[in-house]
Amino acid sequence: MHDFPAGRLAVWATAWLTGRTSFDEALDAVTGDTAHRVSGLPGTDGAVPLGEALAALRGLGERRLRLVLPAPGDVRGLPAVPGLAPVALEVGQAAVGDRVVMIPEPLGPEVLQWTAFPLDGIAPPPPPVEGTLRAAAGALDLAVTDSARTLAELDLARWHPEVPELLAGLARPKPAPGLPDDHDPLALAILGRALRVAAVLDLAMADAPGGAVNQAQAARRDAVLRPLSGAVREAVTAAYNALPR
Repeated sequence: MHDFPAGRLAVWATAWLTGRTSFDEALDAVTGDTAHRVSGLPGTDGAVPLGEALAALRGLGERRLRLVLPAPGDVRGLPAVPGLAPVALEVGQAAVGDRVVMIPEPLGPEVLQWTAFPLDGIAPPPPPVEGTLRAAAGALDLAVTDSARTLAELDLARWHPEVPELLAGLARPKPAPGLPDDHDPLALAILGRALRVAAVLDLAMADAPGGAVNQAQAARRDAVLRPLSGAVREAVTAAYNALPR
């Protein structure tokens, strides 16, 4: 839950499309050491490298991509493209523009495959109503507080020794790296905090041994931590989609 390639693509493609960063800087920031291939993009033939896909986005007139993190029962921000919602729900993320939607799928540790869903003839959905960064930060803090007892009862630290450091880091979060230089500092701080919470959630929701050892306890765990997961989604979305002031 704490890797968001669709968020990196959304924020860096937007920065390049709006002239706030160079092509090379945007491409390097999105790809890192991983090969990215894009299929289904109008104006391209077959699977193409991400650099060619970025150029095609500009040719399509795309100006901005937004991160959308769909979840069961909540597909706000996804256009009504046949076959899109199941794919996006399975991956849990999408980069949504006015002309195309991009869905990432890892093909091993060294290759990331993107599938493009053109929006030709399909009206894009209205941009989701996103709260302010401060509201997202406040909601995340409240959800963490409400879930703290459950996290303690799960006794995650006994099974996952990295948990205490992650939880301690919530009080002194580091800004998330790898975003454009002009990105909102508050968004950087919120993303850093949300990614730490997401890492704890990944451990808490796993089926590895822990405090939730039977079905009833697991159901209670999931019910209590679901609002925390929602708050993380909202915080991550707000942070990646924030625009410079």
